[in-house]
Amino acid sequence: MRRFADLYWRLDGTTSITEKVQALRDYFAAAHPDDAACALAVLGGARQSRAVPLPLLRRQAAAVAGIPAWLLEECYAQTGDLAETLALVLPPSDRLPPPDDPGPPSVTGDLGLAGHVARLAGLRGQKDEEVIGRFLVDTWRVLAPRERIVWHKLLTGGCRVGVSRSLLARALADLAGVDPATMIARLVARAPLDGAAFTRLLDATDAGPDGLRPYPFFLAAPLDGPVEALGPRSDWQAEWKWDGIRAQLVQRDGAVAVWTRGEDLATEAFPEIALAAAGLPTGTVLDGELLAVRGGHLLGFAPLQRRSGRRRVTRPLLVEVPCVFVAYDIVEADGEDLRALALTARRARMERVLSAVGAEPAAFLPPGATAPAGGPTATLWISPEVPGVGWDDLAARRVESRQRGVEGLILKRRDSPYGSGRTRGDWWKWKIEPLEIDAVLLYAQSGHGRRAALHTDYTLGVWHEGRLVTVAKAYSGLSDTEIVEVDRIVRATTRERHGPVRIVEPSLVFQIAFEGVAPSTRHKAGLALRFPRIVRWRRDKGIADAGGLADLARLCRPPLEVVP
Repeated sequence: MRRFADLYWRLDGTTSITEKVQALRDYFAAAHPDDAACALAVLGGARQSRAVPLPLLRRQAAAVAGIPAWLLEECYAQTGDLAETLALVLPPSDRLPPPDDPGPPSVTGDLGLAGHVARLAGLRGQKDEEVIGRFLVDTWRVLAPRERIVWHKLLTGGCRVGVSRSLLARALADLAGVDPATMIARLVARAPLDGAAFTRLLDATDAGPDGLRPYPFFLAAPLDGPVEALGPRSDWQAEWKWDGIRAQLVQRDGAVAVWTRGEDLATEAFPEIALAAAGLPTGTVLDGELLAVRGGHLLGFAPLQRRSGRRRVTRPLLVEVPCVFVAYDIVEADGEDLRALALTARRARMERVLSAVGAEPAAFLPPGATAPAGGPTATLWISPEVPGVGWDDLAARRVESRQRGVEGLILKRRDSPYGSGRTRGDWWKWKIEPLEIDAVLLYAQSGHGRRAALHTDYTLGVWHEGRLVTVAKAYSGLSDTEIVEVDRIVRATTRERHGPVRIVEPSLVFQIAFEGVAPSTRHKAGLALRFPRIVRWRRDKGIADAGGLADLARLCRPPLEVVP
């Protein structure tokens, strides 16, 4: 644990890519393989779960520290980081109270990261507060304060530090003596679960992962200049930017896997896709988009989220949110890696493979259009090219995006290979401008880490029948100077406090941008905004000038009627 804590603080203390890679290399070179495998899972963004309920953890910490619960909460409000707060208020190891049970401690010495994580896994579901209390005190006794902070983050399921998969791959590739692309492919296909698997990961003679592995995803970069700067229109293939879940469909030896861009295995969540993919030739890997489609209509991203991450999909949900796979690239055919081929060659190969199983170019109906009887019911589709002689023609088609239920266009250089990660220059996403509305600040909450003393988390609302209703949360988007000024206003206009949340007197109007609006039963307003963020502070407007719920409802596709 001591070695992992040192790594955590080295990573947290620098923004230098070179220093981060060196810190990772040093750790993995010296760590026990079991600890290394565990660290790789934590740093790589594996799902973490909370081992102890937070209220119980706070009560136990306050009791051991000999302070009232309210004082611990005040300390937390100032630091904004529970893990750090607990480490600060707890006494040193030699001043911890002796256990009520005089038996031997449950932990001694440095267990290592894997040992501590295993103990946390064994604690989950424990209801006996005395057992939990003894567990906490025994662990606090063997950890130094800086180690306690990291352990608290593991305990609460929030141990995250700024490390990308590419940085991990660079460090591990250096140790293994392979190129980073090979290491990324290994990490995607078979993240090591134990020390033996981690040792195999670093084996330079390993021929590489097989089975149902996906390939590292190739990502498009945002287009940040005039589209004409890309050169002749004829050099570029244009496709719709689908509003779905990026995925790779893998079929090998009759078995099928659906992998999302986060390298989550989603086969069980999309059984109809897996069933359709079973008819593909063996040794086929398609890159594309999972979309929710019913009656020829795109349902949008929100219904699709109801399907993702499920281990079991009920028949009613399959009927309510049917899904399709729209393919736009092929990276393996007949077991051959096609990534080095030009896009035009891959596209031709993909169309031949999919046409042989009856797939056609995707053509979905605009909102409000009636699907003809006996319309298409296919599950596998081909992403069509968007026509346009010149850039002006293509720009005119891009204007149709929101009406079509897509996010804009993807531009791909016709001679581009299939790369790895976000490589600028070959694939660009030319998204439509976001939707916007003016909203009023209703609640504010302190940030975390370096902004723990400032209110940077905002809940915003719009008008409906003479009152303000909450519609979105946004996390800053303002300048540092504006954040300080807003914080001062929040403190001066607070009506009520509920824990860390302040209810403020409505006075501030912010322009917020978002990608779309969808009906939602989880929100009191009945609507949910996708990716809301603050664009600017509207100092020129009063709260009466803010938008309304009806304005948002009209932005839905198809438009919604706001019910009182």
